Parts: sequence; structure tokens; C-alpha cells
Amino acid sequence: MTTVRRFDHVGITVADLDTVTAFFVGLGLEPTGPRMTVEGDFLDTVIGIPGARTEIVMLRPPGGDTCLELSSFVRPDHEPGSPDAMANELGLRNVAFEVDDLRSTVDRLAADGHGLVGGVGEYEGVWRMAYVRGPEGIIVSLAERVDGS
Repeated sequence: MTTVRRFDHVGITVADLDTVTAFFVGLGLEPTGPRMTVEGDFLDTVIGIPGARTEIVMLRPPGGDTCLELSSFVRPDHEPGSPDAMANELGLRNVAFEVDDLRSTVDRLAADGHGLVGGVGEYEGVWRMAYVRGPEGIIVSLAERVDGS
């Protein structure tokens, strides 16, 4: 029986790779290397789209090994998603990060035009959490541990 060895990455397809990369770098993620361009038999085979070409940026939190893959297709052109999708719409709905100071992070993102989806909630005195709508409608879940752990 094959088993999963580790969680490697989550991939998000975006239209504006520079803007979305800057958003996540502003949250504290770090590029793992330079922007890559991928095309050819490998990509065509894996994604099932002949003649595809994509640009990819891999990001990770400081000291982390699980990555966030941002990709933007040069060809074929990307298909629009629902930038106003809510948490109950089927599909990948959010990418989550633990932060040191939720309020200051939310305030900083709001100043950059990235507002809350709902409000800031607290779960059983342990976590404070908020959903922020990032660029291209990406929902980013931000959580701060409030119990001192």
C-alpha cells in the first residue's frame, strides 16, 4: 500500500503572478527560488493540456518546507473563476496561515485594499481567526493563537 510521505504544496492558478506573489511575500512567505517557466511534454502530460506553458513561483513560510505554488498560464489563457466565491462553494476555498498579530495583519491588508470576508472570530479562547479576500478573490485564512501556547 502506498502512503503519503509528506505534504508538499498547494497550487493556485492566478492571472497576475506578480501581484499575487507580492501579496503573499507581504504576508511573510519567501520565494524558494527564481520564477520558473514550464512547458513541453512533461507539463502537457501531467495537466492534460497540449501545448501548455506556465510561469510558476514557489513560496514557503520561514523555516517551513510545505510550499504555496502560484502559477500563471501563458498558454492556453487562464479560465476565469469566481472571485467572490464564499466558503460554501465547492472547491479549494482558502489557504491558511498562523500569524503573530492578527489585528495588525488584518489592518495592514485592509490598508492595501484586501478586506475581511466576514469578521474576526474567536474559537474557545484558543484561536482568533479571520478570512481576508486577497488578490483575484483568493481567501486567506489568518489565525492567531490567543491562549499563550
